[in-house]
Amino acid sequence: MNNAKDTFNKIKVLIVGSGIIGKSNAFKLSEYGFDVTLVDQDEIHNSSHAALGILMGKIYQKRKGRSWILRQKSSELWPKWINILQTYNPNLKIEKPLYQLTNDQKKFNKLIGFANNYLYDGLEILEGNSNILDPINKIFKGNKLQGIISRQDGRINPKVLLETLNIALKSKNIKTINNQIIKIKKNNTKWNLLLKTGEILISEIVILCNSLDSLKLINPEIYDIKLKPVLGQAVEIFHEEKNIDFLSLPKLLNINGKNLITLSENKIIIGSTDEYKFKPEESYLNELFEFLEHKPNWLDKKNITRKWFGIRSRPEGEPSPLLKSLEKGLILCSGFYKNGILLAPACSHWVSEEIKKHI
Repeated sequence: MNNAKDTFNKIKVLIVGSGIIGKSNAFKLSEYGFDVTLVDQDEIHNSSHAALGILMGKIYQKRKGRSWILRQKSSELWPKWINILQTYNPNLKIEKPLYQLTNDQKKFNKLIGFANNYLYDGLEILEGNSNILDPINKIFKGNKLQGIISRQDGRINPKVLLETLNIALKSKNIKTINNQIIKIKKNNTKWNLLLKTGEILISEIVILCNSLDSLKLINPEIYDIKLKPVLGQAVEIFHEEKNIDFLSLPKLLNINGKNLITLSENKIIIGSTDEYKFKPEESYLNELFEFLEHKPNWLDKKNITRKWFGIRSRPEGEPSPLLKSLEKGLILCSGFYKNGILLAPACSHWVSEEIKKHI
C-alpha cells in the first residue's frame, strides 16, 4: 500500500459535489493517497442534509440486478466503515433494528413469503398476536399492524455522518472549495475546470457527484444521460397527549411505505414523499398523514413542528445510481434516488477501483 500511495499522491482528483456521496468518495480515495479536492457551491444546503438515513439492505425485496449487488456490498462494508469513522466521532452508529409493518393482509402475506424465502437473513415475522406489536398497536390504535423485523438494517443519522466525514477529511487535509464549476474541458491529459469566479482548476481525474447539476457539465450530444428530480418531504410531529409515549415504539418503523423515526416521548419524524418536481406541494404532504386506515388523533398536520424537503435525482431509462466512466479521467457517480447513504461505501469502493483504470 505504501508503494501505491507513493504513486497515487502525485495524482490530483477533483470531486464535484460535497454531499455524503462526494465526501465518502473523498474519504475512500484519501486512503490511497490521492491529492483530493472537493468543490461545491452550496455545501450546507445539498440534499444530504434533508435525508432520513434509513438503510434497507436485507429487507429489500428485489434480490437481483446491480442495485441488489450494491446493497449487498454496502451491507458488508458499513460495519467496517463505522469502526473506522468512530475513531473520528464515537457518536456515529447504525441504529437497529428496522420494522416493516402494514395493516393490509395481502401485503403482510407477501412479507411472510419474502421472509420464508430468505431464512438465512434472519427476518423475523410479527403476526397480530405478537407481544412485540402491543405497544405499537396502542400508539396506532385500530390498525392491527403486522410485518417483519430486520435486525441487520437500520439508520445512520445523516447529520452525524456528515459531521464525522468532515472531521475525517479535515484530518487528512482534504480541501473544500466553496464555488461553482460552470464548465469542464479536457486539455491534453488533464482537465480544466472553470469556476464561476473565473479561476481555473486543473486535475487529472474529475468525479461528478453533484446530482442533477452533473448534467450541466457534460455534453448531451455525446452522453445520452437523463436525470429527473425527485422531491421528498418530511415532517416532525409533536403531541401533548398524556397516554401517548413515542418512546414505547421501536426507534425505526416503515409503515405502509412511510418511514417513522422516534425522537422522544413527544416527537416523531415521518417521511418521505416522491414528487417529480422542484417545489413541494401540499397534496403530497397529505400522504404523510394518510398512510393508515385508522388515523390516530396525534397524526394531524396541526401538530407539525418542523417540515423540510430535499431534491434527489433519479436516472431515466437505466438503474439507479449512475456509475460510469464517461472518458479517461472523467467519472460519473450520481443519481442515487433514495439510497445515497446506504450505497455510499459500495459506490466509493467502485470508484476507487475504477479510477485505477484511468491512471
